[in-house]
Amino acid sequence: MHTSTATGTELPDAGGRLRPATAEDADFLTAMLLEAFNWDGPRTTLEELLRIPSIAHYITGWPLPGDFGVVAEDGTGRPVGAVWARRFPATDPGYGHVDPTVPELTLGVLPDHRGRGIGSALLDAVVDLAARSGVDRLSLSVEDGNHAARLYASRGFVTVGREGQSDTMLLRLTAAG
Repeated sequence: MHTSTATGTELPDAGGRLRPATAEDADFLTAMLLEAFNWDGPRTTLEELLRIPSIAHYITGWPLPGDFGVVAEDGTGRPVGAVWARRFPATDPGYGHVDPTVPELTLGVLPDHRGRGIGSALLDAVVDLAARSGVDRLSLSVEDGNHAARLYASRGFVTVGREGQSDTMLLRLTAAG
């Protein structure tokens, strides 16, 4: 089982650990953005995604002030998943946009590491990190059919909107000191 703090948390079930995301993780986070969009199999390429400003803004300039995230590594130290949060202005909203003050999450795990609790551990860690940082809400967007919707709902995310074939979900946090 894992604990919910992002700093050096071990992932015994996966033989790895969690750690805070840094500027050096920008390329890996970009790869995880592709995994998040291709959750049900190859639909697009990274080059195609990054040509779309409303998608590229999830990673462009990582990290910007206020960005935070967590990376999961396997037992050899190789990154296998990540989750990060970024705020978007009302004039350039993300797909799960609720309010410019609410960070929006993006979560991705490499396909051969899914189903091992890594996504759950990442989500728990970033929620803990957000709460300890004084963030009171987190949002995300999840497409119809994505099994991650059950994970989000199990952690307290509730649907607050709908755009096309996706739900916008919101989690209200109690900030811990």
